[in-house]
Amino acid sequence: MSQYFVIHSVTPQKRLIHRAVEIIEQGGLIVYPTDSCYALGCHIGDKQAMQRIRKIRKADDKHHFTLMCKDLSELSTYAVVENSAYRLMKNCTPGPYTFLLKATHEVPRRLQTPKRKTIGLRVPDHPIAQQLCTELGQPLMSSTLILPKQKEPLSDPQEMRELLEHEVDLVIDGGYCGIETSTVIDFVGSSPTILRQGKGDASWLTQ
Repeated sequence: MSQYFVIHSVTPQKRLIHRAVEIIEQGGLIVYPTDSCYALGCHIGDKQAMQRIRKIRKADDKHHFTLMCKDLSELSTYAVVENSAYRLMKNCTPGPYTFLLKATHEVPRRLQTPKRKTIGLRVPDHPIAQQLCTELGQPLMSSTLILPKQKEPLSDPQEMRELLEHEVDLVIDGGYCGIETSTVIDFVGSSPTILRQGKGDASWLTQ
């Protein structure tokens, strides 16, 4: 039976954030809100929790995970960021964007794409996600909460609790946060490329 925390979306209760991080550090799998939609999250080094995410999503070993970072400084620890890419990302972070970048040695190999050695990274503009990452002291390994055969992410925390009460350790109810996924931008090639248009406006790439 999963725990259920109602956390204020603007001024998160520090006590509940601290308890949520303890659950993550103990190998727990959580559901939490971001600035685009709800996500599944766990410790970056926890292989078992990662497999639990795969089971819920019915995802194969090619599934791309995202590292939720508290800021660009932390992001640059886990990815190779060129100066030109950094300037572009600085203008739109925090925000609903996932950046595909070359992974550094800090990223476990199982999280990297096999051939390109890349990793998706985000700096979310949501107080709960921000404080979870800050309290944890490292990125939160994440995947959008879209169940198999569904086209859109789950958006009702009560429904998440009912469907996943035996699959996750904690559901954080931060209210409604949308069903539109983040915009994915590939920064690995010679120029930035939009791989998926989502919530984040990417018109600045061509300006």
